[in-house]
Amino acid sequence: MSGLLTFGETMGLVSADGIGPFEHARGFGFGIGGAESNVAIGVARLGLPARWIGRVGSDATGDLIARRLRAEGVDAVVIRDSSFTGLMVKHRRTGALLHVDYHRAGSAGSRLAPSDIPVDALRSAAIVHVTGITPALSDSARSAVFQAVETARAAGVPVSVDVNYRAKLWSRFDAGPVLRDLVSRADLVFAGPDEAALFVDGPPLDGLAALGPVEVIVKDGARGCTALVDGERHSVKALDVTVVDPVGAGDAFVAGYLADRLAGAAPAARLTTAIAAGAFAVTVPGDCEGLPTREDLAALTSAADVTR
Repeated sequence: MSGLLTFGETMGLVSADGIGPFEHARGFGFGIGGAESNVAIGVARLGLPARWIGRVGSDATGDLIARRLRAEGVDAVVIRDSSFTGLMVKHRRTGALLHVDYHRAGSAGSRLAPSDIPVDALRSAAIVHVTGITPALSDSARSAVFQAVETARAAGVPVSVDVNYRAKLWSRFDAGPVLRDLVSRADLVFAGPDEAALFVDGPPLDGLAALGPVEVIVKDGARGCTALVDGERHSVKALDVTVVDPVGAGDAFVAGYLADRLAGAAPAARLTTAIAAGAFAVTVPGDCEGLPTREDLAALTSAADVTR
C-alpha cells in the first residue's frame, strides 16, 4: 500500500452529555479516539489510502476500534493483546473548559513494540506519520517509534511528526529532549507554538526548521497557521466557525495537510485544506466524528464565501 502509514494507541472514549459537573451528566456517548487513528480516518475520508497499526485488548472496546477503523476505509492492522484497551473520559465543566481523564497505564496500546511495525510496510509507504504521544507511553512504544522512523528514512520515505505534547503523560523536562530528537529525524513537523517552545528557542518556525525538517507547520488554533515549506513561508487564517468540541482539531488539520500532500497538491493548497478540515472538526462532538470528506470541505468553503 502506497499511502499513509501510522501507528499508536487508540482508546475507547466516554463522553458526558451537556455542560456541568460530571456527576450531573444526563447521558453518555461511547466512541473511539486516538491521535494517529484520527489522522488515518481523516486521510481516508479525504480519499487517500491510510493504514493504522496498533494494539488493543481482547475486549468489546478493542472490537469497536477494529470495526470503526475498517468501516472508515482505514487498513487497520489490529494486534490483540492480553491487556485491556485504554479509555478516555471526557466532560465539559463549563462552556469553555473541557476536561479529559485518561485510563491507559499498562494498556494494550502502551505495549506497542518495534516488531509490531512491519519493515516492508514502512518501506512501501508514501508517508510515515508518528506523534509525540506514543514515545511517552512506554519504553517499547518509544523504541517502536524511533526504529520505524529510522527504517523509513533509510528507505527514502518521508517522515511526518506531530509533536502532540501531553502533560498528563510526561513532564516538559522529560519530553523536551525526546521530542527534539524525534523532530530532528523528520521531514515534516507539526507543532503548536507552546509545543515548539519545549525544545527550541526563538520563533517556532525558524527554530523547528533549524533541526532539519524541510516542511514546518505551526498550527495556532483560532489564529490559523504559519508554515515554512522548502524555504517558502506561508500564512493562512483560521475560518470563523462555532466551536462545539476542540478535541481532534489538530489531528484533522494534520490529516488535511497530509491527504493533499499525498494527492500532489501544492503547499498553499495543503494548508488551505488543513485549515478547513480543522475548522470542520471542531463543529462536531467527538474525536473523529467531525473529520470531513471532500464534499464537506466544499460545503464549508461555499458557506464561508457566502458570509464574507
